[in-house]
Amino acid sequence: MAELKELFQAADWKKEKHVPVIEAPEKSKKTEFIRVSVSVGKEIAHPNTTEHHIRWICAYFLPKGEKFPYEIARVEFNAHGESTQGPNTSTVFTHPEAVFSFKTEKAGAILAASYCNIHGLWQNSKEIAIE
Repeated sequence: MAELKELFQAADWKKEKHVPVIEAPEKSKKTEFIRVSVSVGKEIAHPNTTEHHIRWICAYFLPKGEKFPYEIARVEFNAHGESTQGPNTSTVFTHPEAVFSFKTEKAGAILAASYCNIHGLWQNSKEIAIE
């Protein structure tokens, strides 16, 4: 039986266009909100066409020492050039980027996942220290 964890792919985002790129400070204070940007295609552009696109990005935070992560953001991208006139005939295209803020009193890791309609699930993570 296949397991979901076996379906996630990972790579260096500077060499693979599908990997979610997490931009956030290395450390923060307990009282401050942490601004996070998660995008796909930062170094190598990902196609955004009706046939090939990023459908969603989801971000979680796993506090150090805890078993389960918290879902902190989920964004769907629904405009990829399609219209009633056919594929790639619209001038409306979404860009796969999510920007959000959260705060925590514990250090931990931001975990991000993205889904490409052709190449499947991708993941990345970034550690955050709390002062």
